[in-house]
Amino acid sequence: MSRPLPKAGRYALRAASLAIALGVWQLLTSLDIDLWLRFSQFPTVTDVASAFADRLSGPDYWTDLTDSLTRILTGFLLAAVLGVATGVLIARSRLAEDLLGPVLEVVRPIPAIALVPVAILLFPSNEQGIVFITFTAAFFPVLVSTRHAVRALTPVWEEAVLTMGGGRWRILASVVLPGALPGIFGGLSVGIGVSWICVISAEMISGQYGVGYRTWQDYTVVNYAGVFVGMVTIGVLGWVTSTAVELLGRRLTRWLPRTSYVGGRTPRRARDTSAAVPVSPRTKEGIPHDQLV
Repeated sequence: MSRPLPKAGRYALRAASLAIALGVWQLLTSLDIDLWLRFSQFPTVTDVASAFADRLSGPDYWTDLTDSLTRILTGFLLAAVLGVATGVLIARSRLAEDLLGPVLEVVRPIPAIALVPVAILLFPSNEQGIVFITFTAAFFPVLVSTRHAVRALTPVWEEAVLTMGGGRWRILASVVLPGALPGIFGGLSVGIGVSWICVISAEMISGQYGVGYRTWQDYTVVNYAGVFVGMVTIGVLGWVTSTAVELLGRRLTRWLPRTSYVGGRTPRRARDTSAAVPVSPRTKEGIPHDQLV
């Protein structure tokens, strides 16, 4: 049975895996390996690093970065608010489900990138159309995850609030939203990734500035090193934003029990402290430790 690696060892292992991948890339491209895949057509790691350094020293890179991040954050925040609100409404109201459900289910399978012509015709500027595409890409994952999370809640919790005199808004604030948070953040994590895919595609088609627009421009002028600069930038931005959503979700759901996986061992779950509450010999009811005399 292997011992678990310390945190520093895990980070070192991750860095080593990335270094190995880059080393294999450099080896295949520098030797012009052509078996079935044509690595001779790829730029080397050093070529991409040199192009990256040149791009960082110019103003266009930071303008593209700012534009893409602005589009992503605007569309994603709108999708998060409206997706959660619509998901809760559909899950809690049969009337809303009957009115909105059929329309949303018909639109949901349509890829967001297929709505680019609609966005061009509908909105007066390309900027607003790209934000619309980003919003649409993130809206449906958030909506579906929220709807399923709310419907999966235990009815006993709601009944307990009603017994104590709580109303609909109290149930929403104390039971529905906190109980559905894990599912909501699952949808947000999926939505932010899909948003990056769609915003880059939309920028390639109808954008002016942006990482996707610049990547497509590099491809049209056969600047493959510049294409890989755009790809690396997209990957890093997607990883950073997804990690931010995940960390926010963990912070807001700290009350949930966590499972810590140890290599080669059975997963350890958070200890159930309910059985550790002492029982008063007079009342036979559990009372917290800090209230014991």
